[in-house]
This record gives sequence, structure tokens and C-alpha cells, in this order.
Amino acid sequence: MPHLAPDYALRLLLWLPTYSPNLNLIERFWKFVKADCLHGRYYAMFAPFKEAIIECLDNAPTRHKAHLDSLLTLNFQVFKSAS
Repeated sequence: MPHLAPDYALRLLLWLPTYSPNLNLIERFWKFVKADCLHGRYYAMFAPFKEAIIECLDNAPTRHKAHLDSLLTLNFQVFKSAS
């Protein structure tokens, strides 16, 4: 299957259990976004809600970089099979 990916593409395939939000990087990122810009806040209109999310996403590589570098890592704790 590597021949299907371009040379510059990340070719790391990880098997994940069927439901594993704690292992899925996009789930971790979305949890961060919700905590940063949505938790404890009420947006009466969709426009400010959308703007808060866009601002958080725009600031992810700068203001939130240190936090996201530790959160979005592939260093998972691995357990050996019990069998």
C-alpha cells in the first residue's frame, strides 16, 4: 500500500481499537478546542461561536503550540497482550 501514498506523505499506519477517542489525535485536538473556547461560555448567535473556534484554530500553531506539542503526541502507553 505505500505505493499509493506520495513520497512526501506520512506513511505511518497505526491500528486503533474500534472506539478509542483518547488515542485518536483529532479527538484530542477537538477536546482541546472545546475546553479553550467553548467551555463555560454561551454564544447566543452562531457567528460568535464560529469566530471563537476559528480564532482558537488560528492560534493553535503559535499561542497554543507548547500545550498542543505535549497533547498531540504518538507516545502512547502500550500494554502487552495478556494471552
